[in-house]
Amino acid sequence: MCARYSLTSSPQAVSRAFDCAASDDFPPRYNIAPTQPVSIVRLDAKGERELRLVRWGLIPSWVKDPRAYGALINARSETAAGKPSFRGPMRHRRCLIPATGYYEWTGGRGAKKPHLIKLKDQELFAMAGLWETWLGGDGSEIETMAILTTEANGDVAPIHERMPVILERHNYDRWLDCSSGSATGVLDLLRPLPEGRVTATAVNPKIGDPAAEGPDLHQPPIPTLL
Repeated sequence: MCARYSLTSSPQAVSRAFDCAASDDFPPRYNIAPTQPVSIVRLDAKGERELRLVRWGLIPSWVKDPRAYGALINARSETAAGKPSFRGPMRHRRCLIPATGYYEWTGGRGAKKPHLIKLKDQELFAMAGLWETWLGGDGSEIETMAILTTEANGDVAPIHERMPVILERHNYDRWLDCSSGSATGVLDLLRPLPEGRVTATAVNPKIGDPAAEGPDLHQPPIPTLL
């Protein structure tokens, strides 16, 4: 499960890291939540990388009324290629989701503790994603995305049993290339990162509020005085 993530790098850094044209300026985002607009990297009609703004929460193209359908924020990588909601995007509409970290929680109801999970060796990384376009009868159009998840590695397992599929840079081209019309050639990429690559740090509980934003969310929680 991945229900929150961050992208605090500058637009210029994102453009360099993903070898795509610079986008309009956007501020650091410390608390990206489902249904919000997010940046993805995909191939355009010419086969060149582009940075696009879509909504987090995939709506399958066959849905009649998006308002009555629960948006899909994650897709299990083990089964996505065979699921009606994700089968088409797995074959034809794969994307990269730039991120600088993501969040998971431990603890029970009323005592949940958020943790920021980041890569040790690079600030900016890519989660594997799927995107889709929904077209309404009135001509309206909604572009959406979902994050692919896999089983957690040994670093993340004590916090959560799942983690996003994080792609190595040398695999970006292979993941984005949908020219074959098949997902078979990229299924081997849908695996957890090797152990020792990530860190997990307890952060401000305010991260649970989708409206909360700012660098203070990355501060450690204040100890409770007994």
